[in-house]
Amino acid sequence: MKRTRTPVEYEFRTISFARDTTRSDARTLLTEEAEYGRWELARTRIGMGGSRTVWLRRRIIRVQRTA
Repeated sequence: MKRTRTPVEYEFRTISFARDTTRSDARTLLTEEAEYGRWELARTRIGMGGSRTVWLRRRIIRVQRTA
């Protein structure tokens, strides 16, 4: 019996922080998302005006029938 690997699929979520959001507030929100929502950090971008955009991802687990 040969097992085939299925490609890993992710779902993404984007969160934007305003310029006046403190680092500790952003860190608290992202920590909660990671702990309770099983999200992980995929990418971060800091805009020209100081706004921050964060992309989170989490793995999609597909259940396959066995019989």
